[in-house]
Amino acid sequence: MTPPAGRVVAAITGAGSGIGRALAIELAWRGTDLALSDLDAGGLATTRTEAEAAGASVHTSVVDVADRAAVAAWARDVVGHFGVVHQLYNNAGIAFRGGRVLDSDYDAIEQTLQINLWGVIHGTKEFLPHLIASGAGALVNISSLNGLLAQPGLAPYCASKYAVRGFTEAVRAEMLADGHPVVVTVVHPGSVTTSIATAALEAARRAGASVTPEQEARARFSDERVLRTSAPAAARIIIDGVQARRPRILVGPDARFVDVATRLAPGFALRRTVTVERLMRRGWSS
Repeated sequence: MTPPAGRVVAAITGAGSGIGRALAIELAWRGTDLALSDLDAGGLATTRTEAEAAGASVHTSVVDVADRAAVAAWARDVVGHFGVVHQLYNNAGIAFRGGRVLDSDYDAIEQTLQINLWGVIHGTKEFLPHLIASGAGALVNISSLNGLLAQPGLAPYCASKYAVRGFTEAVRAEMLADGHPVVVTVVHPGSVTTSIATAALEAARRAGASVTPEQEARARFSDERVLRTSAPAAARIIIDGVQARRPRILVGPDARFVDVATRLAPGFALRRTVTVERLMRRGWSS
């Protein structure tokens, strides 16, 4: 199936919920056709229904972004279906469920890096030639507020998100140096109303892992005290930024604050995040 002339085709990972779903629906309303992937087939089906109701032609695939061969097969399938891909949103990611480095097991650390970092690398490698071939490509990689500021208890997550930032900026430099027609953007969402924190704990329980009171307090603090920007609002900010060809997009007042604080007063920023960590450990009970 070839999209009608003038219609953009965008691929989105992690499209079954949260920011990924919001991106799909917002892009659909803006006249974009969609190739969507997620591990959650049910969530993906819901996103598809909503995006089709907004007028998009939608192709869905259940894909594990940590699996290089699966991502490569998905890219081939998308190009075979639409004939072209203009945009890729590497959005899929998980929260870290392990805790402090001293207490973390290697499996949890490796899983975080495989999905959050290698998922971005796999998507970029497999889709970038097609973005270049489209003549007007956009590569959008989702980092995090924790790609700007590290937090206790999140070392592997922070490592993955800092790495996404550096990887994306290097790819952007390569596209500019080589004169390729691809806009490359790194996105730093702050606190967005998604289920990523609680989903990580639920996944740990399903896998038979123990969940500590501290981890439960962190997720509860995140859900009840921190989340500020809605997923649809985050999607609009991201897409507007991509259309404006911005190399970096900050989503939410907390991301903008952290960006300024880490550049102007890094010591203050570190002390503040340690204070927040102590509050999360107490579950905001005091």
